[in-house]
Amino acid sequence: MLDSKKLNKDPQAVADNLQKRGYILDIDNWDNLESSRKDLQSDTENMQAELNDLSKQIGIYKKDGKDSSKLEKQATEVTSKIKSQSKKLNTILEDMNNFISSIPNMIDDDVPEGQNEEDNVEIRTVGKIRDFAFAPKDHLELGSALGGIDMESGVKITGARFTVLNGQLAKLQRSLINFMLDIHTKEHQYQEVYVPYVVNSESLFGTGQLPKFEEDLFKLNGKEDFYLTSTAEVPVTNLFRNEILDSKSLPIKYVCHTPCFRSEAGSYGLDTKGIMRLHQFEKVELVQAVEAQDSENALEELTRHAEEILKRLELPYRVVSLCSGDIGFSAAKTYDIEVWIPSQNKYREISSCSNFRDFQARRMKARWKDPSTKKNQYLNTLNGSGLALSRTLLALLENFQEKDGSIIIPDALRNYFGADIINL
Repeated sequence: MLDSKKLNKDPQAVADNLQKRGYILDIDNWDNLESSRKDLQSDTENMQAELNDLSKQIGIYKKDGKDSSKLEKQATEVTSKIKSQSKKLNTILEDMNNFISSIPNMIDDDVPEGQNEEDNVEIRTVGKIRDFAFAPKDHLELGSALGGIDMESGVKITGARFTVLNGQLAKLQRSLINFMLDIHTKEHQYQEVYVPYVVNSESLFGTGQLPKFEEDLFKLNGKEDFYLTSTAEVPVTNLFRNEILDSKSLPIKYVCHTPCFRSEAGSYGLDTKGIMRLHQFEKVELVQAVEAQDSENALEELTRHAEEILKRLELPYRVVSLCSGDIGFSAAKTYDIEVWIPSQNKYREISSCSNFRDFQARRMKARWKDPSTKKNQYLNTLNGSGLALSRTLLALLENFQEKDGSIIIPDALRNYFGADIINL
């Protein structure tokens, strides 16, 4: 959520920043709401002062044995007006809150300008793209031949865009989860947490999924306020909601493995073959909470931590800075990490690492106490996948395939998997 002080101080600067996203800020609407608020608040304060004077006079009259009925009648009328004005003021405040809640985050100055993913800027490429001596197969063909990817059973059990992993590929996913968690906890010093997979609307509002993106969520029927979590970002970041943290506890770094559930509204026809884009998938998520002055460095660090997994797995990838037209609603700056997919002959997103500044913290009322000023400051929150499991599995199958359909296991994963190859 944006700071309303920024809107009041320089609404045009806010509008100019948001316009880079393609978002048009209705300054007139905000000015009207703010003007109405000021008038109602001023009137309410004046009437409250009048009521206080009347109350004092009534007390004096009664002490002196005088008739105070006329003053009491006036006080009753003023009280009624205050209640009426308070209702109007509350309505205006709710309208203002809804207005601000619908506005995306302001982007950092160094975010490249552009309209869509074609305008994203490549920062670096890492690893060598394999030159196959044979025609490489896609992950679904490989996985099906290994008896490890069963889309048909996923459809039978649930429906389209669900899958079943069997045997060695189920074990490979479990090995990847443990490998990622170990790297992030033992080497990158994240604290592992286990959180609910069901979240309430307040949690989703806090991280920015609600109200704008409800169609992308799975809501539980009969449970008005419950949703399946779309990403571990939601429950983990909401650990800070309504908290005032000691400065000594910062930075906080959490890592969490969860399933994720997304309706993928509007994505029909896109990556629907295989496990590239599923309604249910696994992720190992990284979340950080830091002081504002540390958030830029924290984003670079978090991104490096996600990259480290790909480096250890020997998967070629690139890092791109998302342009203003492609960046997410809550993010101030985002790096996408894209892994090389041979069957598509292109890089595809496997992690999105974002700095939200204090945008989420304002929505969640997540703060820390500054010992030098004794004042509460809003946290800066960040998150990124470290990594998305289905796409990591997919990338391993395609990049490490052999001509006979077997899959070589990268050195870093062999102790976890217990073998150096998956054979047909």
